[in-house]
Amino acid sequence: MTITRPPPVADFATLALAALGHHTLGARERDSGWSPHMLPVCVAALREVPAPHDARLQRLADALGLSDAELLAVALCLAADTDPAAARALAEAQAPIGGSRPLSGLLASVLAPLGATVASLACGAAVGCGLLRLGEEAAALAERSLSLPLHMIGVLTGHVITWDQVRVQAPVALALPGAIRAEASARARAVGAIARAGLVLRCAAASEALAVAHEVASALGCRLARIEGEPPRGIAPWLIAAEALPIFTPHPGPGERWACPDLAPYTGPWIVAPGIDGAIDGDPQGPPPDDWTLPVPRPEERALLWRQAGLSAVESDRAATNFRQGSGRIAEAAARAHIAARRAGRTVPDWRDVTEGVARGAATLDSLARRGVAEVNDDALVLPPGLRDSLNRLLRRARVRERLAQGLGPAVVARYRPGLRALLVGESGTGKTLAAHWLATRLGLPLYRIDLAALTSKWIGETEKNLSAILAAAEHADVLLFFDEADALFAARTDVGDANDRFANAQTNYLLQRIEEFDGIALLASNSRDRFDPAFVRRLDAILEFPMPEAPARRALWCAHLGDAHALDDTALDRLAVSVDLAGGHIRNVVLAAAARAVAETRRIGWEDIAQAARDEYAKLGRPAPELLL
Repeated sequence: MTITRPPPVADFATLALAALGHHTLGARERDSGWSPHMLPVCVAALREVPAPHDARLQRLADALGLSDAELLAVALCLAADTDPAAARALAEAQAPIGGSRPLSGLLASVLAPLGATVASLACGAAVGCGLLRLGEEAAALAERSLSLPLHMIGVLTGHVITWDQVRVQAPVALALPGAIRAEASARARAVGAIARAGLVLRCAAASEALAVAHEVASALGCRLARIEGEPPRGIAPWLIAAEALPIFTPHPGPGERWACPDLAPYTGPWIVAPGIDGAIDGDPQGPPPDDWTLPVPRPEERALLWRQAGLSAVESDRAATNFRQGSGRIAEAAARAHIAARRAGRTVPDWRDVTEGVARGAATLDSLARRGVAEVNDDALVLPPGLRDSLNRLLRRARVRERLAQGLGPAVVARYRPGLRALLVGESGTGKTLAAHWLATRLGLPLYRIDLAALTSKWIGETEKNLSAILAAAEHADVLLFFDEADALFAARTDVGDANDRFANAQTNYLLQRIEEFDGIALLASNSRDRFDPAFVRRLDAILEFPMPEAPARRALWCAHLGDAHALDDTALDRLAVSVDLAGGHIRNVVLAAAARAVAETRRIGWEDIAQAARDEYAKLGRPAPELLL
């Protein structure tokens, strides 16, 4: 059909007001040349070449499938709220029944040439999706008003007004590696080409996930709108008009599922940043979401990120080697390092500032675990030569764990993860905890000791959630996790006799799987390796046996604990090493008890102080004390 172009009409609102004026004018004025039958032709012409300020409304009408009548109804409602003259014209046309917002009956009469009826307007797509709001007046349907919600008025006039649970995210000032930026653009193109496609961004750092989401939104030419909880009514037309990409940030736990809310008639892409755990279900009418776990940058990329954050080249390279962290964590740690440096009067952070920034950034673990504060050097750790060699090998492996699989065969590379898991086995007091602190000190990582009392729960599934939260936070913060009495968590599975056994075995299965997937460093301590599930032993990278010290080792322990605050000669030290058959932890208790007596009397530690303290320690253990006579 050939469209006969009418005289130029400014925009949709002007056309709607012209139709309103013709409807309300007397017979004499109606002979001005305008006819309601011209309305369909005029709307078709404007839809073909809309006015510049109507382009957003035109795109919205096309996306929602609005009829011509609904399009002009929206334009007239928008004019009523933004143009005082239009509001007065509507009030005069509807007096004395209606006010300045159009009633559905009036709109049906004015737009009748476009096929409008009261029912088609009140029950149409515009009202159904929340673009138009039907008034709550206690009146017949024809005498109920139609209006635009405030957020739609804002977006159609170039302003951003949102709901309490929706906010437009400002760009995150966070440097991202070039490889991640390129991957974000590629995935943006993929989800942008398919209706209702979703992208799952898995990352423990919320700031990094938001920065990547901004890269995706930028590649799609959209702004990013963060939706907390259930999307409000009317979000779909707002997303379309605002050219916004919705992002959700739920926090599902292990085994939990989260489903994308129904956003119809919005058919664009969406993003969800759930953290590490949980399964994500997409739109039932769309494809399965693209699940992307953000990788940790390569060492050279991390070094560049540290330099961009203001560190020297030397410290940047060292931090990139020691700390396996992503963009968000590096930015946080570097900011704290700069604060520490300024507090000390330095302009550029040194290595101590960097390690302090890394340690303080692990504060998210404080509610889940206890942070160890001890710095243990080589002299404080007294171990047999063979065990010290094993501990040094574990330290070397921890330092090279990220590049350990480089150049190896595909059977290794296919399943390799940079996590490190070691079991420290020995009697109480043999140095397991001290060795864990020594390893953390040499690596420059904060040590967090897991509180099993706070971790375990009688409720089914809660222990798994707590452990998953700890491991996810530890991976993000790059800390050394120390599980004391670990056999309480990773005990051997039993034969299923009742429901309790079944749930206990299911819990053990999950814990074994999750600890194997852990990308950080985990040390587990126990008094006996026999208590562990055999399947767990395979998942360990090293098992270190801490034996009870022999006499030479005990002498070194006495010297390391006593220091210079004693009056014992070599003969007395030899006698202690031979006679007092205690581990290092008990020797520490003896020295502290002896020091209490000596300090109270303002003198150095003597033999009798040690002898009495040793007798007390043996009594605590329920063992007979040796004869300690010089």
